[in-house]
Amino acid sequence: MRSWIPSALAMALMAPVGFSATPKPQRKTAEEMVIEANRKINGPRPLARKKALTPMEQSRVKVFRQARKSVVYISSAALVQDIKTRDYLLVPAGSGTGFVWDEAGHVVTNLHVLMIKDDQGNISPAADLAVTLADGKTYKTKLIGASTAYDVAVLQVFAPLKDMNPLPMGSSADLEVGQSVLAIGNPFGLDHTLTQGIVSALGRQLRTLFNTTISEVVQTDAAINPGNSGGPLLDSGGRLVGMNTAIAPATGASVGIGFAIPADILRRVVPILIQKGSLERPHLGFEALISADALKLGVQRGVVVSVVDAGGPGAQAGLRALKTEEGGKVVLGDVIVGYQGQRVDTPGQLWSMLEQDPPGSTLVFDVVREGKLTQVTIKPGKGKAKAEKATI
Repeated sequence: MRSWIPSALAMALMAPVGFSATPKPQRKTAEEMVIEANRKINGPRPLARKKALTPMEQSRVKVFRQARKSVVYISSAALVQDIKTRDYLLVPAGSGTGFVWDEAGHVVTNLHVLMIKDDQGNISPAADLAVTLADGKTYKTKLIGASTAYDVAVLQVFAPLKDMNPLPMGSSADLEVGQSVLAIGNPFGLDHTLTQGIVSALGRQLRTLFNTTISEVVQTDAAINPGNSGGPLLDSGGRLVGMNTAIAPATGASVGIGFAIPADILRRVVPILIQKGSLERPHLGFEALISADALKLGVQRGVVVSVVDAGGPGAQAGLRALKTEEGGKVVLGDVIVGYQGQRVDTPGQLWSMLEQDPPGSTLVFDVVREGKLTQVTIKPGKGKAKAEKATI
């Protein structure tokens, strides 16, 4: 009877003596031997001796350490209605920079930092604001003053006053082209970012988001990006000499051309905004239609004079208001299309322009009257400006 041997055992018996299933180790290459040797001797690298900072670097570090305590992060939220539930929700809308103005808890920033643009391009104030100080603590805040003429806003921050560190005040009048400046802000949400540059030019004109023009603006090549708006521009001594406001519109990011509202304008405007909430406008003795009502009358651009107060400055200058004839037909009077040589498109733009002239100035308006362009010169009087009744 034949006996069967399992195949695995049969193969083992047939294998030559000394056979092993383990492959022979391959010889290491020279490269592998180098890597292995380096692994054994590797360790932390010794530190090179640190050289002392240059006087310029020491000054810059000192300025930043001191100034950062005064720079705040501003976040805003928008009130949005849920399509399904119809509930209103607060959603993050934007962020920017501000700086502590005084020891009373006031923070200054750009007004456009606090505004939200919807899908149709309409601009409106944010529904909810918060300020984060340098220590990382966040506090509620309230907008207490604003000027569209200068794109400036003042916030009252409800934080411990001991934590509010105002910046030393400087003057923009003694700035020189070529001198060093520092910008601190929160570009792209990166808090307390320092950039350095020089004053590139003085006396520039800057067009704001609110269709107003600011004169004597400081141009700098210190990197300014989205989120830097409202942050301080400092001289080498750490003094506030401007508020970073805008960049060249070519790319929407820094291209070495940034603009700052000069400190001397802030020194004049901010105290008024704290005290009164808005800048004073001259009393001209007339009212105007809002833009939406002007459009209904076929006026695409300009300010439609709707009411002229009898005996007021406007009436004395010969300004004419619209009239309603029998049958309800509306006949236009004067439509203001220019002010002090500048184009006027909307009532809001005109009111902002009026804020920029010193009290008592003689004001020259370009008006369209019966299809012809003429000029009306008004000497402001005393009293509250009727123009405040109109809105953008």
